[in-house]
Amino acid sequence: MRIAIGGVLHETSTCVDTKTTLQDFEHDRGIIRGDDVLSRFRGTNVCTGGFIEGVETFGFEAVPLLRASAFPGGLIDRGDYDALKAEFLQRLAAAEADGGPVDGVLLDLHGAMVVEGIDDGDGDFIAAVRTAISPDRPIIVTQDLHGNHTKFRVAQADALIGFDTFPHIDMAERGVEAAEMIVRTVRGEIHPVTAIYQLPMFWATRCQVTAHPPMDEVIRLMHDMEQRPGILSITIATGFPWADVPEVGGSVMVVADGDADLAQRTADEFGNWIWERRQRWYSAPVTIKEALAAGEAAGRYPIIVADHADNTGGGSPGDSTEVLRTFLEQGLEDALVLYMVDPAVAAQAHAAGVGASLAVSLGGKSSPVQGAPIEATAEVVAISDGQFAYDGPMFAGLTGSMGTSAWLKIDGVSIVVVCAREQPFDPAFARSLGIDCAAMKYISVKSAAHFRAAFEPLAGSIYNVDAAGIHTHNFRDLPFKKRTRPVFPVEIPPDN
Repeated sequence: MRIAIGGVLHETSTCVDTKTTLQDFEHDRGIIRGDDVLSRFRGTNVCTGGFIEGVETFGFEAVPLLRASAFPGGLIDRGDYDALKAEFLQRLAAAEADGGPVDGVLLDLHGAMVVEGIDDGDGDFIAAVRTAISPDRPIIVTQDLHGNHTKFRVAQADALIGFDTFPHIDMAERGVEAAEMIVRTVRGEIHPVTAIYQLPMFWATRCQVTAHPPMDEVIRLMHDMEQRPGILSITIATGFPWADVPEVGGSVMVVADGDADLAQRTADEFGNWIWERRQRWYSAPVTIKEALAAGEAAGRYPIIVADHADNTGGGSPGDSTEVLRTFLEQGLEDALVLYMVDPAVAAQAHAAGVGASLAVSLGGKSSPVQGAPIEATAEVVAISDGQFAYDGPMFAGLTGSMGTSAWLKIDGVSIVVVCAREQPFDPAFARSLGIDCAAMKYISVKSAAHFRAAFEPLAGSIYNVDAAGIHTHNFRDLPFKKRTRPVFPVEIPPDN
């Protein structure tokens, strides 16, 4: 049994002006081709790592094609996307010419990819693969919990399997699940069919963390329903509001064994249960000052504030300044900001060297929405080329690069200044600069929830804050032009 594996992954924000290009794909976890896919991702906590684990567990031959991933950002350049898709299809054709037709395809995608002129990038990619291999061979797709799923993409694939966790610590596990499903499908043991129920709602980030209430209740029900006869898999997707596409929002997808009616009835039941409780998945935005006051009142340190409106993991620029400015204005000591994206200041620190004192204009360069730059005198405590290895639950086994980077200190506030728009999934990079996050009293992370997987064990208290930033969680302020339906809590208001 020969199963092709690969994919193109991107979480696309239409709120930012910059394009995502081929160069962005080359910089992130790379454009990995052929057998290098196996060596690069074997043993890693990504879905492709799970596909590879499935080779030994379920006894098939993996035919690695191409896997490309770029940091979340703006619309993907159409020509660059077309080039990646064409190369994937060419490699598929070459593999079939060399070794005969593949028996199926495992695709590692995201679910919120938007390309210039293509609102449903994931659906377009799946459809292209479907055309290439014909309808009689299965395509199983793994997807992020934050996909904006469409009826079109569901029709193109045999099954879509989304993450069960946020932070996403089960990516390899979902890859293994997909590998088992495709092997059983090829052997004729099961016949997966998928149904979707689209939820017209934007889910508050604080209410999505799957290990905590209220989201843990959703996950428990999902797992209970997966035990029903004839149900193979259920996915809840909370959506990605910062993509202006027609079908933006949450969804439920159910994979049943050969019974389309059962799949749809189950999706409708689960979707209606979620919708009837929509108020539970809403949380009003909290300001940075409110969060600090609550943290001080609780007296549990370190106080971690998630600057989720500048979450680089969703495509935001990473240079908003309101949280840093508040830390400085309040005279905080033992405070840390992870990370501030500012290549100019990082280069300035490298030129000055460790121990230097320099005048900086830090952050606030990408957009007026991100706040004005911080004008201050900073000490250069440490510098780095940005190379490090992840050791937290999310990307364990992978390396990363923050580019030219520096640890700066302004009064009692430390700032890690980087070039790459990457969120702090774990403390590994900060530690490579000599920073002990556990020794800090206040930590700001430009992240929504992924930081929790590694930072929650050391946190005293955690608050998501909606400081000034492009990716505001005040959803009424987002620029929508293509959305085709009213959603909660924008046109459909929350209860007072």
